[in-house]
Amino acid sequence: METFAEFLGNAAAKREFVNVLFEERVFELIGTLQKLSQPLEQAGVAHELVGGLAVFLHVENADSTHSSLTRDIDVLIRRDDLPLVVAIAEQQGFRFQHSAGLDMLLYGESNSARNAVHLLFSGEKVKSTQLEAHPGIRPVRSSLHGQDFLVIPVADLLRMKLSSYRDKDRVHVRGMDAAGLITSAVEGDLNEEFRLRLRHIRETE
Repeated sequence: METFAEFLGNAAAKREFVNVLFEERVFELIGTLQKLSQPLEQAGVAHELVGGLAVFLHVENADSTHSSLTRDIDVLIRRDDLPLVVAIAEQQGFRFQHSAGLDMLLYGESNSARNAVHLLFSGEKVKSTQLEAHPGIRPVRSSLHGQDFLVIPVADLLRMKLSSYRDKDRVHVRGMDAAGLITSAVEGDLNEEFRLRLRHIRETE
């Protein structure tokens, strides 16, 4: 993996402008993710990155001019794998916490849910207001700064965002759309309610 210092050195050599605070946060997030994801993959535990960081990776690789960074990390796992995930995570320095109905992994000195790895469960909902349960786990590989990640496919990610439909979900959908990720094929697989929501997002940009 390319280190943050190496990244800055390479950018300086190419005389490229770098938003240091933004890129430092990127390296921090993907570093934390890999501390969990790599051991899970080695143990054969099904999982995939979802949420805002998954949006960021897909958009960054498609058209970085439309990427925006999230504050936390969301990982989709199977409910039956939770004890194993927690055991593996604790070996890597994470601390498990269940708070306000959410399961999360805290790393380092932070006790903030906003900086945690949030664990979501395939086939379940976080809130009853979601239109559908989280999808099955069928990750694709995405890479950034020399690291590979198991990430939710664009089609599943879009449905999760349209299902939750919070303000930040609509912002994420706009970013995905602007980057050209919502193709006619992806849109064609949406049900009628999701198409209406996507249309509304496009009409209210």
